[in-house]
Amino acid sequence: MTTSHENGLMVVSGASTGMGAATARELAARGYHVLAGVRRDRDADAIRAEGVEPVILDVTCPEHVQALVERIAADPERRPLRALVNNAGISVNAPVEALPLDEWRRLFEVNLFGHVAVTQALLPFLHRSHGRIVNISSVGGKIAMATYGAYGGAKFALEAVSDALRRELAPHGVQVVVVEPGAVRTEMGDRGAATATDLAAKMTPEHQRRYGGLVQAVVTHSLKFTGKGMPAAKAGAIVAEAATTRRPRTRYTIGRDAALLTRLTRVLPDRVLDRVAAASLRPYFPGKAA
Repeated sequence: MTTSHENGLMVVSGASTGMGAATARELAARGYHVLAGVRRDRDADAIRAEGVEPVILDVTCPEHVQALVERIAADPERRPLRALVNNAGISVNAPVEALPLDEWRRLFEVNLFGHVAVTQALLPFLHRSHGRIVNISSVGGKIAMATYGAYGGAKFALEAVSDALRRELAPHGVQVVVVEPGAVRTEMGDRGAATATDLAAKMTPEHQRRYGGLVQAVVTHSLKFTGKGMPAAKAGAIVAEAATTRRPRTRYTIGRDAALLTRLTRVLPDRVLDRVAAASLRPYFPGKAA
């Protein structure tokens, strides 16, 4: 059962494409007015629709976050903010040894600190409305595969922040929900593969010898994995449900793969998980038949 707040505002960051855009459209279809965070004017033109108002929002830019605060505060219809969906994110995959610290910092700024900044800025509105925060994590927030150290590290941290926030805000009537997607067919997968390939090309010869085959295997496996994933529209509907249902669960998974992997992390020893992960990649190493 979903709540009915015909005049409520929703904020969705990372709404240019994929699951964020699908979530914004689904929330608009449910009667909300969605402030859809995008980074470029052309993305704004693509997402603009009835009930979907694009706002320029780079979550790492304090000026953008402040402008969003001012937009909500000055809403011409005085609509309350019902939910914040923290969906913005980038994918950076490389071996821990080979990934430059600047890339680590860039990923954490977007995938963790940016969400904290937007959450802090919008919480006064959510306190007033007894609203909700939906943090888009990942199955990578439960299990970190090879080359996913930075990405998984930020998602593990987001899971911890969400747990703390849920317990802090519960007495004040603000709910916190985590969504953990597995494979979803979005542009982010292709961008992540391109970034991984580019970073691999910049590795030192020594790192190339150690990890070149691994990176190629991960990229090939990832593209095949996401190619069979859930359509973005269906994933967006699950996120919208998490944002609007009257009695939400604390966590939602998206896709059978996410549900299976999160269960396995609870029951299998680390060494067994290591062997499972290695076996899943083995066919994708250069020279192997997938």
